[in-house]
Amino acid sequence: MYKNVELLRTRKYSKKNQYIICVLLIVLTSILCFFSIDIVGYKAVALILLLVVSVNAILFDIFPVLLSSLLSALIWNFFFIPPTFTLHIGTAEDALLFLMYFVIAIINAVLTYQIRKFEQKERDQEEKEKSIKLYNTLLNSLSHELRTPISTIIGSIDTIKENQTQLSENNRNELYGEIEIASFRLNRQVENLLGMSRLEAGFIQPKMDWCDLNELVFSAIKDNENDAQHHKIVFLQKENMPLVKIDSGLTEQILFNLIHNALQHTPKNSNITIQLDHNLTHCFMEVSDNGMGFPKNEIDFVFDKFYRLNQTATGGTGLGLSIVKGFTEAMNGKIFLDNLKEGGAKFTIKIPCEFSKNTNLENE
Repeated sequence: MYKNVELLRTRKYSKKNQYIICVLLIVLTSILCFFSIDIVGYKAVALILLLVVSVNAILFDIFPVLLSSLLSALIWNFFFIPPTFTLHIGTAEDALLFLMYFVIAIINAVLTYQIRKFEQKERDQEEKEKSIKLYNTLLNSLSHELRTPISTIIGSIDTIKENQTQLSENNRNELYGEIEIASFRLNRQVENLLGMSRLEAGFIQPKMDWCDLNELVFSAIKDNENDAQHHKIVFLQKENMPLVKIDSGLTEQILFNLIHNALQHTPKNSNITIQLDHNLTHCFMEVSDNGMGFPKNEIDFVFDKFYRLNQTATGGTGLGLSIVKGFTEAMNGKIFLDNLKEGGAKFTIKIPCEFSKNTNLENE
């Protein structure tokens, strides 16, 4: 609630507009009270005006609020304290009430502003601590995810340089293969970081063009083949799938990350199944596995940045699924995660798109 109030204050209104709004609120309230004086009485009007001053203190900066405090005191004296339409105060009791009102209005304005300022400072500190925590989490993840492939590349190159004449052709090819795998792993982490940076900065602008979803799936599978040696990836090409107008780059990255996530978090010899489907307005991509599935109490958090499931092997930056969600939403799509009754999990991507007209579509 307080955050919603924050949106109404100084960042939205200039200093000039703050003064105008503060004065208008006091004047309008005074007019309403003036025509209701016989019902509420002039002493109750003081409480109503103090309430308006408090609202101003919540919404605006200190000087417009102090102006509204002073103005409310003068209006209460001139229009409501007998004798009315004069600044003269008839009785000592009313004079004391006026003095108390003036002091309370000023103190109320200052204290409310200071409290709001303190709470803003507290929120800024919480955001700073949260940012530091996320930063540390990222550094801890990257220290493993980047150091390992870099060490592999450096170690392999050193071995090749130091043993050029002693290495057999097979050994040299194995080292080249390790360098290649490490390079792909390194490139994947950099791509994820760049993808998250684009999402955070709001720079994702989908470039829609006609493409074959079957080809995108095959390409994503090929890019994951180094990690799929102990898994079986099943994809039956959908023959009647029409060409789809979609951002092929974002879509391929979505498929790659979903497949890679399944490879990383399912036991060896697990099956990963990919299916495509469509209706008149949307295309559907499903990536499922027969692993252990997700704990029910963690499903709501799997798309959060840097989130990794409890009791899972270390490794990964925790960005893959958050990027999947971000890229999907960038194309106005939705992502769903369900545990399968027979075991395992299923990710479903639903994206609105156009289809080529040379294929009859069924509304499935």
